[in-house]
Amino acid sequence: MVERVRLCEMSTQELIEKEVANLPETLQREVYDFVRFLRFKNVDEQFNGLLLSESAVGKDWNISEEDAAWANL
Repeated sequence: MVERVRLCEMSTQELIEKEVANLPETLQREVYDFVRFLRFKNVDEQFNGLLLSESAVGKDWNISEEDAAWANL
């Protein structure tokens, strides 16, 4: 019961650090690889959202008036 109270008072980062510290080196490497995967997956998903919005704004951008406005740049 005392351990449960301590765990509730710890931040998520502290909980992760505590668990990872008790793993063997090979499993710590797997945790590290997984964290990197999650971070880059999140970046990819944010980027894909930008690509999806291209079709929504494309109707306004893909017109001859826009081409003429940007032609000299």
